[in-house]
Amino acid sequence: MLYPLKFKPLLVERVWGGDAFARYGKSIPPGQRIGESWEISDRDDAQSIVANGPLAGQTLRQVIAQLGEQLLGRNCRGAKRFPLLIKLLDARDRLSLQVHPPAAIAPALGGEPKTEMWYILDAAPDAHLIAGLKRGVTRERFEREPASCVHRFPVHAGESVFIPSGRVHAIDAGLVIVEIQQNSDTTYRVYDWGRQGRQLHVAESLASIDFNDFEPFPTPLPIQCGYFHVEKVEVTGEVTGRCDGSSFHVLTGIAGHVALGAEPLGVGDFVLLPAGLGDYRLTGSGAVLRSTVPAKS
Repeated sequence: MLYPLKFKPLLVERVWGGDAFARYGKSIPPGQRIGESWEISDRDDAQSIVANGPLAGQTLRQVIAQLGEQLLGRNCRGAKRFPLLIKLLDARDRLSLQVHPPAAIAPALGGEPKTEMWYILDAAPDAHLIAGLKRGVTRERFEREPASCVHRFPVHAGESVFIPSGRVHAIDAGLVIVEIQQNSDTTYRVYDWGRQGRQLHVAESLASIDFNDFEPFPTPLPIQCGYFHVEKVEVTGEVTGRCDGSSFHVLTGIAGHVALGAEPLGVGDFVLLPAGLGDYRLTGSGAVLRSTVPAKS
């Protein structure tokens, strides 16, 4: 039962979404603005379904119950659910200005902590991201005029950005992003650029924002924190890897034409390699992201 697992994407309509996922082989319902494709999800209300092999049709939660540490690895010992949530995002319009709560205060706010990272898969020529505050901004000024206080900077395909919990942020229009995050779905909107009808969470946001977080910029890969390690693997000819039992590997196609064994791993494709799989081989000419979880300190 240890083999590379592919999953059926869970498509989520968003007011800011579009149809860019069609370029990556996703079936977009006509007339819908799809903002998120949940590629590997172990949420109670959003379970990824295995799409290939003997486990096809089972949920990720069911596979974890069956394979346990053979799937997740020693670094996840005792875990009952998949520790990451992995998505594609299509921002045709700008997202809300938002923040995810740090672990120290999330329970008191009724939420879950979330640290995440973004890899820019595609970007319009004038694409920007918003992350952190302009230098010297105070909480008092932010409360009066949030839109003028945030740090906005240009980004390009191939760049990556680390978003720890507490960092106020927004994705601007014209971006397709791979998002790798803690398994959490808590987002507090502090400002929505004048759009009407969506709930704001101003008090929770102000309690969560790090008001000493000034002017971060793109973060070169690899990105490592206590929740995930994400690196870029360049493939020219043949590259070997090994799942040695410590952690699963999630591979994401990000450039060129790569194959995992005999199976193509195209741009925008995701595959979960069980921790106990052993050796594997990537061939072709391109690049993948490889995501793992570190040992607990």
